[in-house]
Amino acid sequence: MKYLSFTFFMLLSLMGTTWAADTAPIKSDPVWLTEARASIKSEKYDQAVKQLQAANETSSADWNNLLGYSLRKKQPPDLAGAEKYYQAALKIDPNHRGALEYYGMLKLTNNDLPGAEVLLARLDKVCFFGCEEYSDLKEAVQKYKSKK
Repeated sequence: MKYLSFTFFMLLSLMGTTWAADTAPIKSDPVWLTEARASIKSEKYDQAVKQLQAANETSSADWNNLLGYSLRKKQPPDLAGAEKYYQAALKIDPNHRGALEYYGMLKLTNNDLPGAEVLLARLDKVCFFGCEEYSDLKEAVQKYKSKK
């Protein structure tokens, strides 16, 4: 029983550090990440793209995910570019919840329901006790299906 309790609390502590795909800024976040998040929150996607490109943090899953998100949301969207960056984020971190969710949304935009469902299944495995990213993509998949 003692080992079970220890294992449970270790699991909770590990999961607690990754609840959100794009968490609130913390003091140790690099400037580029804080600035890009602020631009995205203000829906200034072109500005976020420029900030992220200037940072050029290509080895960061967060950088790739946010650049993909900004390219997908800007007007006009760059869906091919967004896909490239989501794929890069997932190559760096195959369990990146934000990239899994947003790439799934992109798949739906491109009428690729099977692709979105694959990403939803991956999110289901990553989110042991459920998470916002899984719920959001699941809802989007259900809405997509109801329109077809």
